[in-house]
Amino acid sequence: MLDAPSSSPRLALVSEDPLARGALARALSEQAEAWTVVAAGTQVELEATRGEPPDVVLWDTGLRLEEGAAPDLGAPVLALVADEAAGELALGAGARGLLFRDVAPGMLGAALHAVARGLTVFEPGLAQVRAAPRSTAPTGAPGPDTLTPREREVLGLLAEGLSNKAIADRLDISEHTAKFHVNAVLAKLGVQRRTEAVVRAARMGLVTL
Repeated sequence: MLDAPSSSPRLALVSEDPLARGALARALSEQAEAWTVVAAGTQVELEATRGEPPDVVLWDTGLRLEEGAAPDLGAPVLALVADEAAGELALGAGARGLLFRDVAPGMLGAALHAVARGLTVFEPGLAQVRAAPRSTAPTGAPGPDTLTPREREVLGLLAEGLSNKAIADRLDISEHTAKFHVNAVLAKLGVQRRTEAVVRAARMGLVTL
């Protein structure tokens, strides 16, 4: 598979269920334009062994999605979700597109192409999920005062310039969990980058530089 023509779209397939990975790989192999599956496995496995970034990541979130971050493989993520609640979690975790898990192969292929090109894709039945996070922003948006004790620890380590892996090692947690806490800190501080989070936190007196 790795020797396929460079014009063939490169896909990373992430699912905790090996049967689901196999079914998705078969569905994509039946597309008119073949996909090159450069990596397939669980999120922890692929993030630990990440190589050259694919064009797009297909993330099967399973029957029940807990809070966490979307797969960090250097490419936009299309999430397959079981329901609207899972869709909201996947969108908040960083997914660029949402489809139901029983999506038809043709729609799946088209959505992957769109997300790979930087577009945002929502299945019609999940269209309302798109607006849900914004609708509560004026009154329910998180802020610095809502930082948990663990998030304050993570913020302090961000101020030290530590990477997600270093934070995970320091706190004796998984790198995936560390990344989730970092993303939560950024969201609550209303910033996009780690350096911005540290600067804003310093201005608020949350950390000392």
